[in-house]
Amino acid sequence: MGIAFKSALKILAFTAASLAAGCTLSDTTPINDTSQWSGGASPASLPEPGDDGTTVVALAFSGGGTRAAAFAYGALTELDTLIIDEHPRQRSLVDDVRSVAGTSGGAIMAAYLGYKGKDGFVDFRDRFLVKDAEATMRTSLSPGNVIRTTLSGGANDRSSFGRWLDEHVFDGSTYAAFEKPDRPIVWITASDIYNNTPFVFTQDTMSALCSDLDKVKIADAVAASAAFPVAFSPVILLTPQKGDCDYRRPDWLEKALNSRDPSVRLQAYARALDSYQFNDKLKYVRLLDGGLTDNLGISGLTLERARASTPYSPLSLQEAVRIRNFLFIVTNAGVERQYGWGGSKPNPHIGHILASVADTAISASTRNGFDAVDLALAQWQQELITYRCGLSQAQVLRHRGTLAGWNCRDVRVTTEHLTFRDADPRLYEALNAVPTRLKLTEKQVELVIAAGREAVRRNANIQKIARETYERSRLFDHIGVTRTATN
Repeated sequence: MGIAFKSALKILAFTAASLAAGCTLSDTTPINDTSQWSGGASPASLPEPGDDGTTVVALAFSGGGTRAAAFAYGALTELDTLIIDEHPRQRSLVDDVRSVAGTSGGAIMAAYLGYKGKDGFVDFRDRFLVKDAEATMRTSLSPGNVIRTTLSGGANDRSSFGRWLDEHVFDGSTYAAFEKPDRPIVWITASDIYNNTPFVFTQDTMSALCSDLDKVKIADAVAASAAFPVAFSPVILLTPQKGDCDYRRPDWLEKALNSRDPSVRLQAYARALDSYQFNDKLKYVRLLDGGLTDNLGISGLTLERARASTPYSPLSLQEAVRIRNFLFIVTNAGVERQYGWGGSKPNPHIGHILASVADTAISASTRNGFDAVDLALAQWQQELITYRCGLSQAQVLRHRGTLAGWNCRDVRVTTEHLTFRDADPRLYEALNAVPTRLKLTEKQVELVIAAGREAVRRNANIQKIARETYERSRLFDHIGVTRTATN
């Protein structure tokens, strides 16, 4: 062993010992305050519509770094070209978005739509997609970064990407900025690595931590959702101590814990929330990338359905009577890696094997997740039909405003899964070569945006629903029907 190498080892050992002895390696400040809880709860239903309520759109954006955010942005941009109404103002399908969810890279776009709204999200390309979000991050394999990663669980903390988001994208805003009449509900998903469950930033979740969701910075929630292991250290939340707040379990949580035939997913989530209050050994909750537990960003809607106390939740009763189409659009920017060793007899080296194992696990989880949500929403459609067909004419008239055209079975709940395969096939190979980074070239960004737009253009069901909604609005205008949510 050479003298220089021995000296380097001694320096590394001394540095590691010094850091471990007392130097702060990462920002471990909790993102919540257990003295700020005001007793709130999550909304009981999606926001009321600004039109007749016959079309409701829900969105979920997958993980995948800036690539995922660009794909979601492209899909949103194209949805905004699908005009569904001309009176009293021009409206697009984006106006009917009542909920938006995201995980990891997709969480950035989801949060920005909630923050800026339908008329403001268009500058997301210039404010985020073509910027270098890695500018303040530690990305090299330097000895210092290796030591930091080893001792702190990740090379970066809130002072890098999270702060950059706060300063350059979300302008220091908290969740309170989402509470505007024309904004959808926003569900950001991270992963609770103590309970091995999704962590969805909702008031019910934060109430279990005696914390006010409105006080949480948007950038902190998004950074937690995007905290890929090793690249980032976990984002930390403080659990309450006895007497911190007068917390009571919501009815759905009590039911999930005590049910003999529960939704396994909901019960696991309920137990996680319960641990924040009643596990004396759990002082801090640590969050990492939402893709570990939900790479599609579907936890928000699926948990809402699982905890529903009515056949129509998360719709209101009025929405349940008015609705004709519930459209759930999931954008999945996952890549399908092509392995060069597929045609050779010798086994690949361990690095390729580990990469393949990770890709296989993610792909299997994604397929299973989408099949599960598709099945759950198909069941919800049947429950909606059964409920609607059990209503009296007086009830329909009260909540719908008219009996004209009423058909209790005329309601469709559909899920559309948009991937790179739904774009121009000639772009597929190039799209799969776009890396999972927080910094892409402008050419790569434009490529992925174009793919998102093309995936929406080629989707027959999305185009059909937009066309039918527009034709129905024209008919209402012709016959003089008032199309308001308060009919």
